[in-house]
Amino acid sequence: MNLQDLNELDLSNIGIWPAPVKAVVVVLVAVIVIAAGYYLTIEDQLASLETVQKKELELRSIFETKQAKASNLEAYRKQLEEMKQSFGAMLRQLPDKTEVAELLVDVSQTGLASGLEFELFKPQGEVPREFYAELPIQIIVTGEYHEFGSFISGLAALPRIVTIHDIKINRNSAKEESSKLLLEATAKTYRYLDEGEGE
Repeated sequence: MNLQDLNELDLSNIGIWPAPVKAVVVVLVAVIVIAAGYYLTIEDQLASLETVQKKELELRSIFETKQAKASNLEAYRKQLEEMKQSFGAMLRQLPDKTEVAELLVDVSQTGLASGLEFELFKPQGEVPREFYAELPIQIIVTGEYHEFGSFISGLAALPRIVTIHDIKINRNSAKEESSKLLLEATAKTYRYLDEGEGE
């Protein structure tokens, strides 16, 4: 079969074409159908499959994270209960409005019991925070170094929370005694804000 025979092929009567030409045409048609099928259906499905596989990995990761949390749920509940009890104990260390005056007396008596002389004991205005209020107290006392330590230890032993800030210790120039020092500090105590009070 030569090229001239190919030019003489009648497209209206394919049945009389030679067998090798028919085979080539069938193969070409099959390749075109397969390629068209791939591009029209399989390619979209492969892209969809890839998307679904990525989503599966993401969901599997989320599932494993949640499963780990669920397997430790009882331990988390126990920890939450311990935190609630601890928070309740700390909350009880914050005085309410009626106990603040008693706490101020406790702070001043702790200083006197430590052998200190108060030159200034001035409660400042309350500073509201998220669920509590700070009550700063400006303190100036004179005494010896070890008496200051005893005072700070006594404040730490109080049943209520009292913190000391901005401590300055200087030699007391007003008195002639060389062993006396002057301590300036801000003591802060805290009060729990009642419902609606912090708003």
